[in-house]
Amino acid sequence: MSPRRLLAILGDQLNPSSALFDGADPARDVVWMAEAAEEASHVPSHKARIALFLSAMRHFRDELRARGWRVDYVALDAPGNRGSLAAELAAAVARHHPESVAVVEPGEFRVREALLRACPDLRILPDRHFLCSTAEFAAFARGRKQLRMEYFYREMRRRHGVLMDGGEPAGGAWNYDAENRAAFDAAGPGAIPAAPGFAADSTTREVLRLVESRFASHPGSLARFDWPVSREQALAALDDFIGHRLPAFGRYQDAMWTGEPFLYHSRLSSSLNLKLLDPREVIRAAERAWSAGAAPLAAVEGFVRQILGWREYVRGIYWTRMPGYLHENALDASAPLPGFYWTGETEMNCLREAIGQTLEYGYAHHIQRLMITGLYALLLGVEPARVHEWYLAVYVDAVEWVELPNTLGMSQFADGGLMASKPYAATGKYIHRMSNYCGGCRYQPGEALGPRACPFTTLYWDFLLRNETRLRQVPRMAFQLRNLMRLSPARRAELREAARRLKHAL
Repeated sequence: MSPRRLLAILGDQLNPSSALFDGADPARDVVWMAEAAEEASHVPSHKARIALFLSAMRHFRDELRARGWRVDYVALDAPGNRGSLAAELAAAVARHHPESVAVVEPGEFRVREALLRACPDLRILPDRHFLCSTAEFAAFARGRKQLRMEYFYREMRRRHGVLMDGGEPAGGAWNYDAENRAAFDAAGPGAIPAAPGFAADSTTREVLRLVESRFASHPGSLARFDWPVSREQALAALDDFIGHRLPAFGRYQDAMWTGEPFLYHSRLSSSLNLKLLDPREVIRAAERAWSAGAAPLAAVEGFVRQILGWREYVRGIYWTRMPGYLHENALDASAPLPGFYWTGETEMNCLREAIGQTLEYGYAHHIQRLMITGLYALLLGVEPARVHEWYLAVYVDAVEWVELPNTLGMSQFADGGLMASKPYAATGKYIHRMSNYCGGCRYQPGEALGPRACPFTTLYWDFLLRNETRLRQVPRMAFQLRNLMRLSPARRAELREAARRLKHAL
C-alpha cells in the first residue's frame, strides 16, 4: 500500500520534534533519508565532517526505527546509490507513490532548489528549531541598509525573556564584551578541563572505515574523531560545558594558545547545527548556571549572544539575501586561496597552528577563524567565494546558512558593510596580543618591512592602500586611514613592493 506521506529528513535535521512529525503516523507514513556523495564533494569536505553527518544520520535512523517508524534509508555505499539528494528523492517518490512529500526547510539554498526541481509538489515546512522565523527576520530587515546584530539581539532577548529583569537586561547592560576579551598571561591557561570525547560504537566505526576508503583524497584526519553523534551524547557534551567550561568561557573566549585547540569553548555548534540539541535547552542551561551562581553573568551573556543573537541573525541574513549573497564581492578581491590552507604547511606559526588543528579535528574557534585564517585571506585579497568554499569544507559544524554570512559578511567584508560596521583588518600585533603564537614564529608582528616582517602586518598596510578609496566610505575606518595618511609616498611604495613580493612567493 502506498504511504500517505513521504517524510524527507536531511542530514542536519535530526530532531524528532520537528514540524515534519506533526500529525504523522508510523502506520501510514514513511521516513526517507539518503546519504549522497554530492553533499560530501560539492566542496572537498573534511573527512571528519563527512563522518559526523553520516554517523549522526545512521544513529537517528536507528532511533526512529526503534520507535516504530518505517525508514527508507539509502546508504552511501548502497548498490545503485544515485549520488545526489535530488535524484534519490525522485527515486523514492517513484518507489513509494506517496500522496504527499514534505521536508523541513533545508539549511542550504542549493539543496532546497535541487529538491524542488526533483519534486515540484514538495511541501516545505517551517523549521521551528530556530527562535526567529525567516519571515520574522525579513520583517526586522525590511528597509534597513545595515543589519546590525546588536539591535536584533536585544529584540530577541526581550521577545523570549532571556537574561531579562522585567523590561531591562539582567545586570543593567545588554553586552559584556569589555569583560570578555582577555588574553592569557605569559604562564598560559594552566590546566584546562579535559574536553569530553565519545568513543566510536559499531555504527561510527563502520562510517569511519567507509569515509577513509571512499574519500581518501579529502582533507583532514579521522584519527581524533570523537564528536557527539546522538542526542544522548550531545546532552552529555552540553552538561560538561555548563559544568566545566562556561564559568571561564566569557573572559577567555577570544584567547588562543599553542597546543590548546578547545580551551573553554563548548564545541556544541555541530550538535546544534545537526539539531541534536535545541537552542532553547542550551540557553536555559546557561541561564540556570548563572541563577545558581555557578557562572558569572558576563560569561553567560557572551555565550547566549552566540546562540540567541549571532546564530539566529546569520540565518536571517542568509535567507533574506540568497541566492545573490553567494556572489557578493564588495572589495573586488580576486586572489586565489593559498595552497597551504589545505595542508597547514607555512612558516607563519599562527596559520600553521590554526590550520593544523582544523585538519586534525575539523575545528577551530571563532577568533581563530575570524582573526587568523579569515584575516589573512582578507588582507591578501582572496576571492570571497573561494574563502567560503574552504570554510564550508573543513569545519565539522559547517552548514551553509551559518557559514556563508560569517565568511562573506563578517570575515571578508564582501557584502560592503551589511553585517559588519568595518572590515576586521588588523596587523600581526593583534595575534601577538591574544595568543602565544608569535613566540614560536620567525616573523615579528611589529615589523612591516624587512626579512623578519610579519606577513599579516605587511599585508595590512597593503590592504589599506589597495582599498583606500572604498574604505573612506566606512566611518569606523577613519582612525586607521588617518594612520595611512601619515605614510610618505616612499613608504607606501616600499609597502606595496613588499606585499607584491610576498604574494608572488605564495
